[in-house]
Amino acid sequence: MHVRREKRSWMRRGVGAGAVLALLPALAGLAPAGAAEPPPPPPDGTIFEPERLPYGPEVPGKLTVPAGFTVTEYAAGLGNPRILAVGPDGTVYATRRQTGDVIALLDTDRDGDADRTVRVAHGLKRVNGITVHENVLYLATDKKILTAPLRGAGTIGRLRTIVDDLPDAGQHPNRTLAVGPDGYLYVTVGSTCNACDDTNPENATILRMPLDGKGRIIYAKGLRNTIGFGWVPGTRALYGMDHGSDWRGDDQPPEELNRIERGANYGWPWCFADKQVDPYIPNQPTPFTKSRFCAATKAPALTYQAHSAPLQMLFSTSASFPRDYRGDAFVAMRGSWNRSQPAGYKVVRVRFDGTTPVAVEDFLTGFLTADGTGVYGRPVGLAQLPDGSLLVGDDTMGTVYRVAATR
Repeated sequence: MHVRREKRSWMRRGVGAGAVLALLPALAGLAPAGAAEPPPPPPDGTIFEPERLPYGPEVPGKLTVPAGFTVTEYAAGLGNPRILAVGPDGTVYATRRQTGDVIALLDTDRDGDADRTVRVAHGLKRVNGITVHENVLYLATDKKILTAPLRGAGTIGRLRTIVDDLPDAGQHPNRTLAVGPDGYLYVTVGSTCNACDDTNPENATILRMPLDGKGRIIYAKGLRNTIGFGWVPGTRALYGMDHGSDWRGDDQPPEELNRIERGANYGWPWCFADKQVDPYIPNQPTPFTKSRFCAATKAPALTYQAHSAPLQMLFSTSASFPRDYRGDAFVAMRGSWNRSQPAGYKVVRVRFDGTTPVAVEDFLTGFLTADGTGVYGRPVGLAQLPDGSLLVGDDTMGTVYRVAATR
């Protein structure tokens, strides 16, 4: 076990002109900054790293799901599986960022666990995002978006680069992507830092572009690091889970579930939660005070425990899960490192009432030991198999689990 305290600083510059100009319509009529706001408090945080425990065949039995579900091992020994996607034939694809490749998991006898693993692409530095649309595989590295036709049985055609100039990655290189109900490709681009004014206006955003990668726009901004996102089934209501900044104590700022709307600004780095000013940012978004700037941003639909680290997000359309799960979302919470008591290390269910999220509850737990000192893995990827069961990928133990309904 290793615990240490560390203080960090961040860039100290004013907000970029682009960020302010984007909010000018909402800020119309507000007076320029007047009285100075209080000086920022010192950074506050603890690095706590639970001990990684050995993986064995008994681990799936340590995991807990609600009554009426079972959890089993789907595949193991995979190294560093990150984001998951499922092809039309049921083949599961997983990116592996550390080795820069993509693997396919095949369940050839359809017995509920993969019996074959095939590497389908390699040489992809920092590959993370993956999605399948109309039999085409889309991949995202920190700088590129690539596509390839699916050939079936764990094979793909030639990879083609359609974008090669995504913004520099910095601290958050894990791009994700998905095709929306409008037929456009959406790509998340995190900030380069913990809390600073990024100079590239495409950082801390979600981009939207045609499927050929040309003519992209900034769809939404002020999003520090939104990795998991998706649409409420049958609608165009887009939601994403954003990571709050570090070094602000155990319980702030919260992770945010945002309804993502075109042209909206969600406040980072100046604001968090319900348009709350981040007091740790030492300067002002010229020419406005932080409080006035934040008043014109969009607040989250829900918030969740700080430092939980939301990764892939998946809306359920499963016909085999109980009916009340349909239209709800699952989110993989990879787990904290900047909190004195660990948070996350689980998969949660976000309950929706129509297109409105109303509550978050535990769904798959047990990765973290009861005393919080050890972990059996860190969930990252989520996917739904054709039979409606849920796959959960763990990039620490190299395992993918299958959660199935028993009734």
